[in-house]
Amino acid sequence: MAFHEQSDDVTEAQRKKCRLLEIVQYACEPEELPSGEVRPRCFPIPRIFRICPDRPAVEITKLIKIDLKTGEIEMPDDSSALLPKGKHWRDIRRYDLDAVAGPSD
Repeated sequence: MAFHEQSDDVTEAQRKKCRLLEIVQYACEPEELPSGEVRPRCFPIPRIFRICPDRPAVEITKLIKIDLKTGEIEMPDDSSALLPKGKHWRDIRRYDLDAVAGPSD
């Protein structure tokens, strides 16, 4: 299981520094009851993230296999090649669109 995005020469100690975290989000839609009352019906959407020191968190939900009976997560060996390159929020640059286009009157 390779956790490092930049190199395949990652030591086992470096891999162990990475951890997997799960958050659960919900998608909801209105459901009409037989009484005519409408209430939300929600479905859980689990999302798995890989967190490594000094690296941005990367969502890996679609790359892993989860055993629903045991909760065990299996991550493919070639997962590092499949992951998108992430950036820290501090490295994101936002350009002032008014300065480029000029103020609108």
